[in-house]
Amino acid sequence: QVQLVESGGGLVQPGGSLRLSCEVSGISSAYYVIGWIRQAPGKGREGVSCISSADDLTYYADSVKGRFTIYRDSVKNTVYMEMNHLKPEDTGSYYCAASYRAGAGPGFDGGMDDWGKGTLGTGSS
Repeated sequence: QVQLVESGGGLVQPGGSLRLSCEVSGISSAYYVIGWIRQAPGKGREGVSCISSADDLTYYADSVKGRFTIYRDSVKNTVYMEMNHLKPEDTGSYYCAASYRAGAGPGFDGGMDDWGKGTLGTGSS
């Protein structure tokens, strides 16, 4: 059974930093993409960033490019997302999700197969 467990969310002031973690277990597929999808209050979901297991190819939404960094630790089976220079518009629930079909590119969030329960991240004081 696939499990994706997020942690690391919190409340920081604008300009601050957070690191989200997604502990991954139970994936049997040799290929998968792990992505972070966020949902701000009253808004739709946004695919923020993702990373491919095949070649560590990464993708970032324009809204976070240059501020967020996604990477994975294969030994710990954990995907991290460093969020720097946080803005109030970064506030939302952040979900870790896995896809065994999507590529690590635009629209990746439309094909996620398994989801974590989410963690709250905010760039508001």
